[in-house]
Amino acid sequence: MMVVRTPTVKPARQRNSTRLGTMLFGLQRLTSECMNGDPSTPYSRDLGDELRQIRERFTTFRARKIAKMLGWDPGKVSNIEHGKVRATEIDIIQYLGRCGRSQAFITDFLERYRSAFNLYFVQVPTNLRTMAMAESVADKITTYDLTNIPGLLQSEEYARALYEARGVLTPDLIETAIRFRMERQAIMRGHNRPACTFFVHENALRLKVGSDEVMEDQLMRLLFHTHAIRIVPAASGPAGVLLAHYVLWEYEKRSDVAFTESDLAMVFVQDDLGVKRCKSIFARLDALALDEEQSRSMVADLASRSREDLSGRRLYLA
Repeated sequence: MMVVRTPTVKPARQRNSTRLGTMLFGLQRLTSECMNGDPSTPYSRDLGDELRQIRERFTTFRARKIAKMLGWDPGKVSNIEHGKVRATEIDIIQYLGRCGRSQAFITDFLERYRSAFNLYFVQVPTNLRTMAMAESVADKITTYDLTNIPGLLQSEEYARALYEARGVLTPDLIETAIRFRMERQAIMRGHNRPACTFFVHENALRLKVGSDEVMEDQLMRLLFHTHAIRIVPAASGPAGVLLAHYVLWEYEKRSDVAFTESDLAMVFVQDDLGVKRCKSIFARLDALALDEEQSRSMVADLASRSREDLSGRRLYLA
């Protein structure tokens, strides 16, 4: 005897409940993914930190206190001050108003804040705060320099000779820039220092900046660091000559950022295609550059020659 099984049909209320549960699970998962991500940019984190500093400097309010005064959840203040969410203009006006800032200050801040989350943004080269903040929290830093020793590796004397030779800054600004550059180098000595790879073109090693003593000291300085130095040899020809200074900051929990600069502007790129392009540039340099041991040998040889030339000149002068 054949038994015919009739398909079980769930009641409409049960079907709707199941469908609603699936939708809520999907929404919960999406919300969780968004909260675990970090859509911030270097500039949004910079401006968020500026807001925190304003609160701490001009008020006695803790984050929870100002949140209560504004009728916000405490998490909202934290996210805005960390640059993780884009505050509305009304939010910024209310926040800065509670901090006692003037209308002129608020207007200026709003003008800057409008570009805080742009995936491409440009700053003047004298505004170094955003760059320093992006650099200081990176887990990995990769750079390329054609004509100069990388800023994170420069000696104070080399940096001063470089700024003076360019003749762009006044003496006061030169001293400020040098002090800032030396302070930036603290990240290289920290316990959780980033993993750094510096691609340096051979031209930068051979270009004389300052006196012979300055160059000898700078070359010797390159030999006593734990980071990776990769020399792009002049023999690589045009393939190893790139038209700009490039930096890639990589983060464990944030989007990676590409960076380039000139005497006219600094450009920050968080767009996926731009970052991918920057990574492809470094992949090409990795194939062209000498390995770490070969690079150290070249630096040591040039430092030795510089010392010999300097000693010879001293004997000649004697």
